[in-house]
Amino acid sequence: MFMASYELIGDPDTLLAAHERMLAGFPTDSFLLHLSVRTERGITIYDTCPSREQFEAFSTSEEFAAALAGAGLPTPRVTPLGDVHYLYVGAEVRQ
Repeated sequence: MFMASYELIGDPDTLLAAHERMLAGFPTDSFLLHLSVRTERGITIYDTCPSREQFEAFSTSEEFAAALAGAGLPTPRVTPLGDVHYLYVGAEVRQ
C-alpha cells in the first residue's frame, strides 16, 4: 500500500464541501485509506493506493483531473509519501 498527500489551498469549509462532492462520485469500496484534514491553509488529504505504480497512474489521470474539476476543487500539490508499514483504523470519523 502506497500513501500520498494532496494539499489544497483555500477556504477549508468550501474545500471540504467540494471534497465531499468528489467522494460521492467514487464507490466507497475503492478506498483503502482516505483521510481529510482541515488545516490553516485549506485541507490536506491523505490517500492510499495498492501500489506506487497505481498511485502514479491515478494521480496523473484524466479521471482524477475530471473528478477534481467536477467537484470544484483546485489542482492539489501532490506529495508521494511512501509505502505504508503498519495501519490500524478503529472506526469512521466525521465532523
